[in-house]
Amino acid sequence: MKLVLPFLIAAALPVASVAQPQSGGVPSVAIPKATEVLVIQTVKQGVTPQQVMAVMPEEIRATVKLYFDGKIRQWYSKGDGKGVVFLVDAKTEDEAQAIMETLPLAKEKLMDHTYIPVGPLMPLRALMSGGPARQ
Repeated sequence: MKLVLPFLIAAALPVASVAQPQSGGVPSVAIPKATEVLVIQTVKQGVTPQQVMAVMPEEIRATVKLYFDGKIRQWYSKGDGKGVVFLVDAKTEDEAQAIMETLPLAKEKLMDHTYIPVGPLMPLRALMSGGPARQ
């Protein structure tokens, strides 16, 4: 039986761009400043759908509260039906983890989390300045 969690989220993919060459003439990679953290949440191996569903009403209420508080910006179900993806208003993985650990499924240790800091699409800086992206 497929377990589908009733959440939706948007994903922003971080993309590095080529910046001004260093003294050696080799371009450096500009690291985007993190503005949110993408959190991928999946059910831990060995956890049953019944265990997850027992916590789901409380999980939904807590998730909606975080959304209303501006901590979760968007959420989506994974396309394979095996988890959810959150776009969290956090600048670091640690900050996002602190937010996600307040949710009931995390408190019950039923979920695995992957944290990916994301930021502005760096090649757009080159378009704005008429040249290579600068940090």
